[in-house]
Parts: sequence; C-alpha cells; structure tokens
Amino acid sequence: MRLGFLVGVFGVLVLAHAAISTIQYRGLLKIMEEEFSGPPVNVMVELLLGLVLCMWAALTVPGKFLSIHPHSEENRIVSLPVNLDFVIFNHRGRAFPVVTKLKLNH
Repeated sequence: MRLGFLVGVFGVLVLAHAAISTIQYRGLLKIMEEEFSGPPVNVMVELLLGLVLCMWAALTVPGKFLSIHPHSEENRIVSLPVNLDFVIFNHRGRAFPVVTKLKLNH
C-alpha cells in the first residue's frame, strides 16, 4: 500500500508540473503575440503519464475489491454495529409483505 500511495503522490506532482508548464507556455505565447492552439507534446506526455500513475494508485491503494453478489461468502453478517442508537425497527416498511429467502452464514 505504501508504494501505491507514493506512486499516487508522484502522479499528482507530475500533473501539477504539467499544469505549470502549460501556464508558462501560454505566457510565452502572449509575449511572442502568437495564438494558443494547445499544449506542447512534452506536456501532453506528462499529462498521460500523470493520469496513468494516478489511476494505478487509485486502483491499488484502497485494497482488495470484494464481491457484490449477495450469496458470496465475503458478504456474511458478522456482528451488529457498535452504535445501536440509529437502528430503527419500528418503521413504515412493515406495511409491505416480507418475502425473502436470505441465508445467513454463521
């Protein structure tokens, strides 16, 4: 996880450098009285590199992806939340018929 975080920080720094380079390039074009049509090729390469690094870090830093299927072994109920003040059992949902076939793994 530490490597992914460092790669993400480096990717953000690369993106910031590309932004600063683009601002300096536009200032140079204003001095030379030329029209801005887009950033130079080296800035575009920096943008793509920063994008790849940030996306790689975003996918690796949070951790392992879990299954979203309801019958998966990873989705079993282990315990109730610690703070039970916000758990409400008396609500309007009981007006609807409950027809569920949930299987709880113990």
